[in-house]
Amino acid sequence: MKYLSLTLLIFLISCAKKNESENLNTGVETLKAKTPLKLTDKSVKFLWRADEYDKELQDTVNTIFINQEYSKNISEPEKAALGFVASFIGSECDWDGAPNVKYDNLSCKINTALNLGHQCSDEHLGFLRKWFKNDKKALERLKDCSAVPYTASVQSTFDYIDVTTKGDTIKISFAANGVNMRTEQSWSYKEEDTFVFKKDNLVFVKSKESENERNSFEMDDELEEEK
Repeated sequence: MKYLSLTLLIFLISCAKKNESENLNTGVETLKAKTPLKLTDKSVKFLWRADEYDKELQDTVNTIFINQEYSKNISEPEKAALGFVASFIGSECDWDGAPNVKYDNLSCKINTALNLGHQCSDEHLGFLRKWFKNDKKALERLKDCSAVPYTASVQSTFDYIDVTTKGDTIKISFAANGVNMRTEQSWSYKEEDTFVFKKDNLVFVKSKESENERNSFEMDDELEEEK
C-alpha cells in the first residue's frame, strides 16, 4: 500500500511539472507574438537599370534589375512602401496570358520580387489596404492603381529606386521616365516619398517631386506603322 501511494505521488508531481513547463512555453510563445515589429536602419539600392544581351532579340537592351537578396528579407512596412510607389509606375509589366475581364493579371517585376501578386489585383491592393488602413488619402489614391503593360503607347517606368530606413521612417527615392507615342512626347522626373511606420500600419507623410523634364521626338516610319 505504501509502495502504491509513493508511485501515485511521483506520478502527480511529474504531471504538475509537465503542466508548468507547458504553461511556461505557452507564455513565451505569447510574448513572442506580442513583440512589436521594429525596423532596422539601412540604405539599399532596390532597383536599377543596366544593359543586358537578349538572346531572343539577339541585341543588347536596357532592362530593370532588382535587389533579390533584399527582397527575400524585406520587412512588411518596407514592402508596403515599395508596393505603394509601384502601384502607379510600371516595372516592365506584361500580361500573364491574355488580359482578363478585370485587367488584373498584369505581371510586373517589382510585384514578382516582393511576392505581391499581379498589378492592381485583389492580392496586391488587399495587402496595401491592410497596411494603409488608417491613411484615407493613401487608400483613395490606390483607386488609381495603374495596370499598364510595357507595350502600351503611353507608359511610365522606373530608372532606379533607393530605400532608406531610419527609426520608424521609410524613404523611397526614385527616378522615373515616361513616353507618349501618340503625341511623340517624353518626360522624366525624380521623387522622394516618405512613410512612417506606426505599430501595425503605415502612413504616407509627404512627397517631394522635381520638375518634369519634357522632350519631343520623332518616331521612325517603321515604328509609326507598328503603332
